[in-house]
Amino acid sequence: MTFMTFWGEVVKIKSINPYTEEVNWTYDSFSFEECESRIENSRGAFSGWSSLSIEERTKYFSRAGKVLRQNSEIYAEIITKEIGKPIKQSRGEIEKCAWICDYYAENAAEFLKDEIVDTEAEKSYITFEPLGVILGIMPWNFPFWQVFRFAVPAICAGNVCVLKHASNVPRSALEIEKVFIEAGFPENVFNTLLIDSKTAMEIIEEEMIDGVSLTGSIVAGSEIGELAGGLIKPFVLELGGSDPFIVLEDADIERAAQTAVKSRFLNTGQSCAAKRFIVLEDVVVDFIEAFEIEMQELKIGDPMNEETDIGPLAKKEFIESLEKVLKDAKKKGAEPQVYGEEHNKGFFFRPTIIPAASTDMRVCNAEVFGPIAPVITVKDEDEAIKVANSTEFGLGAEIWSGDLERAQRLAKRIKSGIVAINGMVKSDPRLPFGGVKKSGIGRELSHYGLKEFVNIKTVVVNK
Repeated sequence: MTFMTFWGEVVKIKSINPYTEEVNWTYDSFSFEECESRIENSRGAFSGWSSLSIEERTKYFSRAGKVLRQNSEIYAEIITKEIGKPIKQSRGEIEKCAWICDYYAENAAEFLKDEIVDTEAEKSYITFEPLGVILGIMPWNFPFWQVFRFAVPAICAGNVCVLKHASNVPRSALEIEKVFIEAGFPENVFNTLLIDSKTAMEIIEEEMIDGVSLTGSIVAGSEIGELAGGLIKPFVLELGGSDPFIVLEDADIERAAQTAVKSRFLNTGQSCAAKRFIVLEDVVVDFIEAFEIEMQELKIGDPMNEETDIGPLAKKEFIESLEKVLKDAKKKGAEPQVYGEEHNKGFFFRPTIIPAASTDMRVCNAEVFGPIAPVITVKDEDEAIKVANSTEFGLGAEIWSGDLERAQRLAKRIKSGIVAINGMVKSDPRLPFGGVKKSGIGRELSHYGLKEFVNIKTVVVNK
């Protein structure tokens, strides 16, 4: 939670525990002048950092991976206290951050080596040069992973990064900066700015940075894209989605249901994965039965408890938003099935399935962040694809089928950045991640993400 004040007053940034509803930490936001100074320091660091060989730069990431693993319990507890994520999921997030460090430490040098091209010239090649200071505007739902996903490739490529994190995870933002410090990175290669969105926009507008990476809403992405584009600054936008989860009549229903519940209720439903379940009419009854069985096994409660699967929502205002979504569904004929006990304290919202959802319901069109699972019945695969493509989003999709050739054929018809067949949509350092339509522009991860913030320079040598 951020308490905004103006006319030169200090802005207080508060981290609220969604389970206890108590304040975790309070910080003063940075003034614009302090931001200017920090960014100038980052620009100063760029000269030395970019002059290092890629082999020298990657050594630091090996150390960063070790720091993350050594302090994983500390970082995991901070995540859980700030957003209510179950502690076992928070630990998994930290391990994934260590993985991306290891991955680029091992592979970045190969990805960024000069590419020789055979032409009539004596020599022709493509080289990759860093751009400068890259601003990351990151969300709260994966407070460590989203930052490392953006920062590790950018810094490996020779850039330096400044972070504007979500206002409800200030401690995570500061701890991430400490990871780079403890790993021995040169000073100011990574800097955290405790600022609001307005200040971030001013930083871009004043041309204090050389590129922007945003993970956030369509509205935020549109504003950042317009501003950065107008200034001819490169940008990457990951804007979320409403991922379809398609179950065909030849699918392994039990396995599909297990993955469906895991996907939908990961991080208490506060992720883009598996938002809409599109199930062929021949198996929809069996799928719902299997889904409900899996739902009933979920443990809801204290996110610090090792056994907890679903914790509270990250913010109190999310409860009202989800209630409006359910109200809309009921108005259009839905009969939601609610599971779990009521909680008198904490920002809890009970897991809910909507067994006969229709495409005109908001829950089937908007990006709903919470533990609600709509099931849409379709008559055949053509209708399944039509429904899957019916939203403005195009981030990820899942297809469940016993016929892999059929599933791969259908995957080509889905408008999304990633399709998982008989498995869960998830980001992987080895594979590019990003969307189409209003789910974003550009790619993160893999060698593609490594080259988003570089000058892809052609050099032609003649005698």
